[in-house]
Amino acid sequence: MDGFLVACAVSAVVVFVAELGDKSQLMALAFATRYRAWTVVLGITVATSVVHLLSVAVGHGLGAALPTGWISLVAAFMFVGFGVWTLRGDSLSDAERSRAARAGGSALLAVTVAFFLAELGDKTMLATITLATQYGWAGVWVGSTVGMVAADALAIVVGRQLGRRLPERTIAVGAALLFLLFGAGLGAEAVAQLTGEPVWTALAQVLDHHAAGWIALGIGLAAVLLTAWGRHVARVPGPQVALGAAAGWARALFAVATVLGLAAPLLVGTDVLDPIALFDDPGVVVIGAGLALLGVTLLLAAQAQVVRSQIAAGGGRVLATSGLRRWVRHPGLTGTVLAMGGTLVMVPTVLGVLAAVLLVVAVQVQVRAVREPMLARLHGETYTDYAARTGRFLPRVMPVEHPGLPHREHTRVG
Repeated sequence: MDGFLVACAVSAVVVFVAELGDKSQLMALAFATRYRAWTVVLGITVATSVVHLLSVAVGHGLGAALPTGWISLVAAFMFVGFGVWTLRGDSLSDAERSRAARAGGSALLAVTVAFFLAELGDKTMLATITLATQYGWAGVWVGSTVGMVAADALAIVVGRQLGRRLPERTIAVGAALLFLLFGAGLGAEAVAQLTGEPVWTALAQVLDHHAAGWIALGIGLAAVLLTAWGRHVARVPGPQVALGAAAGWARALFAVATVLGLAAPLLVGTDVLDPIALFDDPGVVVIGAGLALLGVTLLLAAQAQVVRSQIAAGGGRVLATSGLRRWVRHPGLTGTVLAMGGTLVMVPTVLGVLAAVLLVVAVQVQVRAVREPMLARLHGETYTDYAARTGRFLPRVMPVEHPGLPHREHTRVG
């Protein structure tokens, strides 16, 4: 009995400490923003019990390593799916919400499977295997499971507190990013385990400048199609507002920048043009791809918000000031520039630099000489006040003064 208690206590402490800051604790926090706390705790307990039972069995004589590479790869795809699902969001009717409050079977299964896959080959599993070679298997099993559940329960408490203090959409986006990061981390582990090489070495063999060129071209085409779709659906029926010569210049600059921006990665991908050698590195390609995808995501979110605002307004002109536009007046153009900058980082060429410069000039002309004067004419003081508190392309740190508007520090009420 004394041996059991010692094994249990030592294992609980070791695994609890090993779990602090681990990806599983972050997973528990993310799941706690989506499901009920008891469901997450139960799923963690079931998954941990099974995984740590396997661990003590390995530590006591199986002597064979589990194929953790393929398991990590499956888990990576699973977490990416969780991220997309969470970002997409769900809509429940009253009846569905009532049923979800009574039964959480699917949620329990999702949490259990996710934790089971994530823990196979994790450091806590390896720690449990090591402990099982030194202490009794029963005490190690119980103690390691208790330590794991206790550490993740702390994360769940944090997640529940965040759920009471942050907007629902903010929580959903944060949880989705966590799931995507888990997927990326597990994918990197899987590549390293399956190839026997560090992930950057494997990437260097795959992400040469030809592959980077084609990937950049695909991202660029996605940005162009999203922009065209957004302009089509945002077009208001009826007489159009006269925009003047500046609008023509802006359109021409956009067109030239688009052609050059797509031609640069195409020429690199077909080996007609070589990227600038100083920046031709797989790590730089990954960073550029991340920036480009972030830009496309920002562009898509901005376009979707415009569509939702127009639907709510019955198809007429409306000044959208919620969502992303609560902080930035032109998030779609910010996303466009970011996407172009990301593709330029992926395949740095002189042609791409020229395209990026022309795009920035086109955006400035479009916003300062066309879009903002038009919005000021259509919405008057409403837009003036909105512009005073919101940044043009990036969030504004401090509000600015506009003629005819009282400064916030001197505004008195009553």
